Amino acid sequence: MLGANFGFYSSFKPRVGGPQLPTQEPRFDPGTPDAYEFFLSLPPLAEVNERIFRTGEVFRNEIQFAFFMHYLADAPLPAGFPKAWMFATGINEFRKHDSWPPNAVKPLTLSLQPGGRIASGAPALSVPRTFDDYVSDPNRPVPYLGYVASGMTSDYMTEDQRFAASRPDVLVYSTGPLEEDLAVAAPISTSLTVSSSGTDSDFVVKLVDGYPGSYPQPEPMAAAPGQAAPRSPSNYVRMGGYQQLVRGEPFRAKFRRSFETPVPLVPGEPTDIRFDLPDVYHVFRTGHRLIVQVQSSWFPLVDRNPQRFMEIPKAKAADFQKATERVYHGSTLTLPVESGTLRAAPSR
Repeated sequence: MLGANFGFYSSFKPRVGGPQLPTQEPRFDPGTPDAYEFFLSLPPLAEVNERIFRTGEVFRNEIQFAFFMHYLADAPLPAGFPKAWMFATGINEFRKHDSWPPNAVKPLTLSLQPGGRIASGAPALSVPRTFDDYVSDPNRPVPYLGYVASGMTSDYMTEDQRFAASRPDVLVYSTGPLEEDLAVAAPISTSLTVSSSGTDSDFVVKLVDGYPGSYPQPEPMAAAPGQAAPRSPSNYVRMGGYQQLVRGEPFRAKFRRSFETPVPLVPGEPTDIRFDLPDVYHVFRTGHRLIVQVQSSWFPLVDRNPQRFMEIPKAKAADFQKATERVYHGSTLTLPVESGTLRAAPSR
């Protein structure tokens, strides 16, 4: 990232004495919308997110240039330059804020309910508590992609999650179609009540944007004159019903009380796990669904857990065992909402 920024600075700051820097090819800073603009130029997201191609120009002209001119050349910041420029995914635009997280955000508690439903507000807990369960097999972990790739893909952070939703070792909870836009800003707090037949397990929580089934399908890429039509990439999908990954985060249960002193799970005994999903700034559009997926592996993003309490780097093949995982109804996610509500049609 620094290399791209220094290259940008050297392009307009002449060197005083000494040899001149060689002309540099344009590069993408992976921490800026330039990188996302490049990644999203690949199907299927290029035609779906047409507005993304304007964000790189906004970033370079209105944000990056002004920032470096101020801090490297002592130029005044433009009038109205905010404390925080934040890029809102879902609508693909920059927004100005006086602080981050925004001062106006309000917490919205989502409760995981029977039947794969999501309800808003504090949960009404049943006694005894009900749950959903699945069998986690570390020898058949949930992959991070639904297709075979030769290496780490650059766009996995927005990959379609329908492949995961179809697996028996992934729990899926969903709202109905939203009746208005819902803007989520800042970290998301997670509070799960879980149990396992093992003595350690991972719990991965993913926040997913479910597109409506009627979402239009982009036209296939046209062939250049005199050339054969280009092959569709491995991740070319039907956009109707697309399940876009918004944010995901794993948590290893043995660290639920302390990262310094891990403690085992007691098989079959419910316990609480609390952790945060990293910052997000995403707008769930009207007609979309808010989806939560819970699973116990995410390979190879997270190393496999043998699902027994031990030093995992010392685990042998025989140590990896299946475990039955339970997620109890009433577990919650708390979303910091900038605008909108969870008004939704009944989920089906």
